[in-house]
Amino acid sequence: MTKTKELGALAVANISKRGINFVGGVRGLGLNVTMYGSRSWVLRYQVGKKRRDMGLGSYPSVTLAEARERARAARSKLSLGIDPIEDSRALRSKLLADQSTAITFDEAAKKYVEAQEHGWKNAKHAQQWRNTIETYATPVMGKMLIRDIGLPQVLQVLEPIWREKTETASRLRGRMDSVFDWAIARGYRTQLSPARWKGLLDKLLPAPGKVAKVGHHPALPYAQLPDFMMALRTHEGVGSAALQFLILTACRSGEVRGARWSEFDMKAGVWTVPAERMKAGKEHRVALSPAAVAIIEHQRLNRFSDLVFPSPNRSKSDPSEAGMLSDMTLSAVLRRMKVAAVPHGFRSTFRDWCAEQTDYPNEVAEMALAHAVPNKVEAAYRRGDLLQKRHRLMEDWAMFVMGYLANNGEAVHG
Repeated sequence: MTKTKELGALAVANISKRGINFVGGVRGLGLNVTMYGSRSWVLRYQVGKKRRDMGLGSYPSVTLAEARERARAARSKLSLGIDPIEDSRALRSKLLADQSTAITFDEAAKKYVEAQEHGWKNAKHAQQWRNTIETYATPVMGKMLIRDIGLPQVLQVLEPIWREKTETASRLRGRMDSVFDWAIARGYRTQLSPARWKGLLDKLLPAPGKVAKVGHHPALPYAQLPDFMMALRTHEGVGSAALQFLILTACRSGEVRGARWSEFDMKAGVWTVPAERMKAGKEHRVALSPAAVAIIEHQRLNRFSDLVFPSPNRSKSDPSEAGMLSDMTLSAVLRRMKVAAVPHGFRSTFRDWCAEQTDYPNEVAEMALAHAVPNKVEAAYRRGDLLQKRHRLMEDWAMFVMGYLANNGEAVHG
């Protein structure tokens, strides 16, 4: 067989003859010119008795040098007994198959809830599912493809809360396990669930019933809160009042202890905490329940300072110069009541109650806690509609805290 003369780039540019014009350099490489004048690269080869033409791209988008490189790669496959056209088709098929099963954990969780919710006994269960996943799992692995998630990510979700919020963490593990099993059944994942307990996590985490609860901010379980609040209300003093207000608003200790009369709009039931007292450095509006307003009104009866909850240790020369309560004052109230919790822990108690006992959307609870929220929700907040929803949430929270809403598994609707 005569060897084709190896053409250079200039000679290739001048090719105009219709059909395949072989350019040399790699056996079977040619430039195909159509009747309309368009040109593209073709590699002609033979598999058994069958002749095949493999497209290598259009000219001049693919240069002569690039075409020769692609042709050499195809010839290398042929030397190994691989048909490059069939190999390319197989790769495309695999890519399409991968794309069809490429869903994130959040997408899988959403589809699982949609598939199951009509069989659940009460309406709040679906929202509780979403809240638990969004609060704890989404920040770690929500955007990851479910087929790529492994044990390290599951542990990253569970370990920080396994001792501090064991009941919540155990429930979350079961829900994640269900999502993984659903993904396996639907073909979105091939490996076993990394959230399964028996034979995996039971070797890495203590059994829920044997956990000794510890944590940076020990929290009171929400089921115990109504009884605790009833006992707290029998304690007099500014420390007790401040702690009650902290619980009812789910605010941070420093925000409450620094509260000033000028920050309150009692008619609207809104407390505006200035940016300098907020952890995120942004002004925050707190929706006040009637129970929270009642505490402020009671404090007004003995007002002697710009502070709503001033330290009882006033200056003898000028009583109005009372300083701010210390965080230790609030902690001391808890110690006297023999409660193994800290003031900041009540924010966690509130968040758990929202996720497990209400159907309020996750972002409403997050906004109530002054946590970062998506931009579209931030915009809605500025329009005021989330403030209204937060008013309803905080009123329901107050009803629960004060013992008017039973913890009986019935839905608290947002």
